[in-house]
Amino acid sequence: MKTWRFLPHPVAALYQNSFLIRRALYTAIDPIVADFKGSVLDFGCGSKPYRTLFRRCDEYIGVDIAVSGHDHADSHVDIYYDGRTLPFDEGRFDGAVAFEVFEHVFNIDEMLAELRRVLRHNGDLLITLPFAWPEHEVPYDFARYTGFGIRAVMERNGYAIVSITKTNGTVEAIHQLWLQYVSVRIFDRLGIVGKLIRVPIAACINGSAMILRHVLPKDDTFYSNLVVHAKRHD
Repeated sequence: MKTWRFLPHPVAALYQNSFLIRRALYTAIDPIVADFKGSVLDFGCGSKPYRTLFRRCDEYIGVDIAVSGHDHADSHVDIYYDGRTLPFDEGRFDGAVAFEVFEHVFNIDEMLAELRRVLRHNGDLLITLPFAWPEHEVPYDFARYTGFGIRAVMERNGYAIVSITKTNGTVEAIHQLWLQYVSVRIFDRLGIVGKLIRVPIAACINGSAMILRHVLPKDDTFYSNLVVHAKRHD
């Protein structure tokens, strides 16, 4: 996927079917990674969509697995790993990130332990995970986590939680799923006609979501993603 889709301009609300989810992720991620310094590992990096946000880092290394649910035509992978062991020394990185990766990792405890190993003492780990999102990159889509679930998994693997943020409340999450559905099941199947009707329909659904989230009662028991900031705890 093209990097620009992860850093949406407000104009993208007029046509982009993933605008709501991408905007919310960007808003949650940016203030956290602004404080990342030194050497950073992007685990499951793909195209490194958020690389430009790491303005204070000296080194940014992307690692990924060769065989996954997507090809690497648009990827910017520095090092491929075997799915079990990261090829780095202990304490090699000041920080690590994993954006929309751990739903595709079946051995999550093993990989969290590996990330902890390559982080320095008190090093930062930032991960994002989908909650309300269709199966994707099949058959390598294995899990969805609640905030309670991912907290328990990370704490048992030696991390201290700094924050867990839910992106998009119920209103926006429902709108996002609806737009994703009509995009995949209708727009993409209608060729040029689908491209033409995508713009007004996407604009209406995105606009409705942004208005109604301020009008209807706030609720975050249903949401699009989790953004989890943690530190290696010794």
